[in-house]
Amino acid sequence: MNLTVTAMKRGDWKAVRGIYAEGISTGTATFERRPPNWEAWDRSHVDRCRLVARRGSEVLGWVALSAVSSRCVYAGVAEVSLYVRASARRRGVGKALLQRLIEESERVGIWTLQGGVFPEKTPSIALLKTCGFREVGCRERLGEMNGVWRDVLLFERCSSKVGV
Repeated sequence: MNLTVTAMKRGDWKAVRGIYAEGISTGTATFERRPPNWEAWDRSHVDRCRLVARRGSEVLGWVALSAVSSRCVYAGVAEVSLYVRASARRRGVGKALLQRLIEESERVGIWTLQGGVFPEKTPSIALLKTCGFREVGCRERLGEMNGVWRDVLLFERCSSKVGV
């Protein structure tokens, strides 16, 4: 698949929101019930390392970071959100996004990336491991969704270039 990974622009929001909504509808991507508006999403994600994968002009996926804390000691720690359009999954889009995110995050001084994944998301788990993340634990019964309490596996990737 011929694809490029570029910085996300405000004009990409409609496609990004659509991909997010598609992920939410699976019931296995997030505890969110619906995608937020631009303003809420923008506030909840750091302004660095927002990327989209494109084939031509079509946005196939996106990745962005959220701060894990406002405390200065955690300034180099961020949580990853990554979503790929259903029709583009298992074609290297997620891997291209995550690899570029790792490069960009290290360039701006991020030393730890972390993420949470529902246990049944085996393709997502495999992607994280392929890109150097390791499973560090499980938060049991972290949240309730549709009447079912859900566990979340925790993953992290510590940079070998920043914070060493």
